[in-house]
Amino acid sequence: MVSVYNFSSAPSHREFHLPLRNLTSVAVVGVGVFGRNHARVYKELELQGEPVRLLGVVDPDVNRADAVAREFGCKAFGSVQQLLTTHSEVQAASVAAPTVQHLSLARELMNAGVDVLIEKPLTATLGEADELVAVAAKHKKIAQVGHLERFNPAVRATLPILTNPMFFEVHRLSVFTPRSLDVDVVLDLMIHDLDIVLAFAKSPVKEVRAVGLPILSGKVDIANVRLEFESGCIANLTASRVSTERVRKLRFFQPRQYVSLDYSRQEALVFTVGSDATEAGTPTVNPQIGVSKPPVASEEPLHAELKSFLRAVRERSAPVVTLQDGRRALALALEILAAIREHGKKVDLAGMAKVQA
Repeated sequence: MVSVYNFSSAPSHREFHLPLRNLTSVAVVGVGVFGRNHARVYKELELQGEPVRLLGVVDPDVNRADAVAREFGCKAFGSVQQLLTTHSEVQAASVAAPTVQHLSLARELMNAGVDVLIEKPLTATLGEADELVAVAAKHKKIAQVGHLERFNPAVRATLPILTNPMFFEVHRLSVFTPRSLDVDVVLDLMIHDLDIVLAFAKSPVKEVRAVGLPILSGKVDIANVRLEFESGCIANLTASRVSTERVRKLRFFQPRQYVSLDYSRQEALVFTVGSDATEAGTPTVNPQIGVSKPPVASEEPLHAELKSFLRAVRERSAPVVTLQDGRRALALALEILAAIREHGKKVDLAGMAKVQA
């Protein structure tokens, strides 16, 4: 649901009793569908009394930039250079432009002393990711990667019960839209779950097996992956952007427990086996299995993500999702795409496509 605000009646900074100099001045670079959401949430946080001020939005499509700026009561710019020239006081920015522009835009911002939150995938290549790591280190800038599901309340509620996950089953399915067709479904959708599985498994990947197909675009639209970790953990992941339904679920097994997360519903179920079952929750039909729901504090993940980023900026602390985290997820996604290409050669997908044509 899109929030609509009457900015003329919104409280002023004076009413919040926050001196302007104590506010973190932010901008959003790239205000397509998701960039607009960044601008929306920054403005919502500003109106809710968070110490943040949305200075402006940047987009080469000046009509789009103007429209978003009018909607959220800030200024519009056609380039980062124009923003920095006009507003040298900008302290932090979200980079939500197409992936191929992430390096150049984030580098320009960090070189000018601006902390950045870079949408996923971090960059188009590992070399570009390494350059961003170097730039951030050189200028001592806060740089966070926009792996949004880290801030899903269900994921956060699951962290305290993690022990030793040994098997994951993950499904992320979406109906087809023309958004994000510049990248494969692995980099568009599956990378969310790759980041979560890597964070949960805490083990290097030992083997990757993958298959994927282009269906309605020139990129891979549906993919299935099997990962084996050095710990012995196995993860099966399926991502599709040509589904008839929207599914966002992750399930994993660990000793004596089965945990089911529903990203969309922001809830988790925990099934515990054995002597701890009655303590863990309400018994099921089988008295040896107890089921419980970890307490979940409902919140829009993007709100939580941007608040976390702003806190890291103010406190000069490490962000929840670092550039190294983003690089690790990108490296695995690229390895998966390479495996998909190799599998395609084995079964001659190109030849099959010609026959069908």
